[in-house]
Amino acid sequence: MNVKIQSIKFTADQKLVAFVEEKVGKLDKFYDGIVAADVSLSLENVSDDKNKVAKIRLDVPGAELFAEHQSKSFEEAVDLNVEVLKKQLAKHKDKQRGK
Repeated sequence: MNVKIQSIKFTADQKLVAFVEEKVGKLDKFYDGIVAADVSLSLENVSDDKNKVAKIRLDVPGAELFAEHQSKSFEEAVDLNVEVLKKQLAKHKDKQRGK
């Protein structure tokens, strides 16, 4: 799977990039047909500390899956998105099997 990471309004350090690649890469265990993953990390101009937004879009045959979360840290937002995408992948897999 090809993972493309884009950081908006800031420069992501290597540790964050490695974390995102590892977490998103684990989605291959749930569905091996993932073609690509586009990850967008951005900082929002909000007054509270939950100003970090992570968006993940997965290209799979026959569908495009998407998750977005806003949180205190990019790691937490990515974790939440991965959990949502696991469920979406399971549904997509069941749908393809005709269940």
